[in-house]
Amino acid sequence: MEAKTMTYCTVGDYLLLRLVQVGIKHIFGVPGDYNMEFLDFIIKQENLKWIGNCNELNAAYAADGYARINGIAALVTTFGVGELSAINGIAGAYAEYVPVVAITGSPATKKQSSGAPLHHTVGTGDFTIFAQMFEKVTVAQAYLTAENATAEIDRVLGVCLLKKQPVYISLPMDVATTEVAAPAGEFMPPVFESDSATLDEAVDVSVTMLEKAEKPVILADIGVDRYRLHNELRELLAATGYPYATMSMGKALLEETHPQYIGIYNGAVSNDYVRRRIEEADCVLSIGTYFTDFNTGKFSAQLEPSRTIEVHGEYLKIKRALYNQVAMRDFLPALSKKLQHREAISLDIKPAKDNSKASYQVNADAPIKQERFWQRLTNFFKEDDIVVADIGVAYFGSLLVNFPKGTTFVGQLLWASIGYSLGAVLGCAIASPQRRSILFIGDGSFQMTAQELSTLLRYDLKPIIFLINNDGYTIERDIHGEKMPYNDIQRWKYHQLPEVFGNNSWSAKVSSESELETALQTASENRDKLIFIEVVMGKMENPENLLKLLQQ
Repeated sequence: MEAKTMTYCTVGDYLLLRLVQVGIKHIFGVPGDYNMEFLDFIIKQENLKWIGNCNELNAAYAADGYARINGIAALVTTFGVGELSAINGIAGAYAEYVPVVAITGSPATKKQSSGAPLHHTVGTGDFTIFAQMFEKVTVAQAYLTAENATAEIDRVLGVCLLKKQPVYISLPMDVATTEVAAPAGEFMPPVFESDSATLDEAVDVSVTMLEKAEKPVILADIGVDRYRLHNELRELLAATGYPYATMSMGKALLEETHPQYIGIYNGAVSNDYVRRRIEEADCVLSIGTYFTDFNTGKFSAQLEPSRTIEVHGEYLKIKRALYNQVAMRDFLPALSKKLQHREAISLDIKPAKDNSKASYQVNADAPIKQERFWQRLTNFFKEDDIVVADIGVAYFGSLLVNFPKGTTFVGQLLWASIGYSLGAVLGCAIASPQRRSILFIGDGSFQMTAQELSTLLRYDLKPIIFLINNDGYTIERDIHGEKMPYNDIQRWKYHQLPEVFGNNSWSAKVSSESELETALQTASENRDKLIFIEVVMGKMENPENLLKLLQQ
């Protein structure tokens, strides 16, 4: 019997093969002299496409958006100057549980060992400084050598997929070109296994609580999305008939026209019915919730632990008891099989879709106001849209709209880095070009990352961009310094920038409802180009829910 012949590849190719095997088709980044040989491997890899960004921060934002749609993403930066430019975006992905592989091309191992004051270092001879920074905002790290590269690559990719957070890989130039044994087969990601006895006990205790409850309710949030358990949530709703709400970070987990969907719960910022239905429920089945200040109405949410079943990716809390080693993906189907279905009339369900305001009628010369703008946009959205909103008036305004089936909502409520959304919509559009990507971004946020508009045009992507021009940092004016100069910004001719940056775009500046109507019609009819609509609003024009939050 003949022995199998061992095949070899470089460490760089090994890493890329593994990235392809975990589902990555595009890599974001910026070239630098410590990563360019590795970039050669990317260009030669037929199953990967390089997406060059204007800067590393925007590349990190793009990778975050890509991962939210695709399930995992990767970016490549150069040592020191490049990776530190990206670290803000990686920290945001860490905070919001987004799996991104951050790869840094670093100096050759001999040069690092020499302690030489190389460019892109701080000149002390310590080459670990930047990696130590990343240790604080990534869930696992790998410092590749010729000896450990294959095992370490597999380890950190597994952790990235399991924990849904970024990982860091330092790839020295000489290690990238070193030959190692090629992967023998497909990458096998680790799977979190429930302890069967603990799972059974947790299900039985939960069923007893829920069956005794007269008005149980389901509260879902981002954990459902990060673990890709939308179908399991849908099946649980069908099995039980229970009403359900989401928190702000979990918006649009399912279509918001669902007959059991009652709205968004955000503590004191919620509408009266949703707040009462959640806080007075005799049992709340809380699934994947993330209790942050903006997600709980500045911690005004009132959820009594004695009436709460709290389900997370790898553990549960029932009342005050902790059940470790229980996977959400196992718990939800098991619960669906054991709970009795209830009729809507007995559960006090008032669907959010029934709260829609009267049909919109254009008031031709009226200036555009926040409430009217979002009311009009309700009928603009279509099934399977990707809606991206920057933190501030754009994010909170979008919470007012009930999205149709298949919509994915992308926003950064915890990390809340303004400008994030322009890079993120690039990543979303790359990940799923067949879907319509729609961006809402303020003028202050846009000025942070405006260069990435050119990248969207460079790769012939066709999102619809609504730039809300309210002449400065409106949310900051809300918080402090309404008339202070530090909340002012330079007035750009925003709608002219697509023409400056590239071709295949259509843009307009609108300040009245009739102008908005014309622009929306054009946007709907022209799916073959990037659409850029500058929407002029007043400096202090705010969504009501944002003002309500800031008053808490």
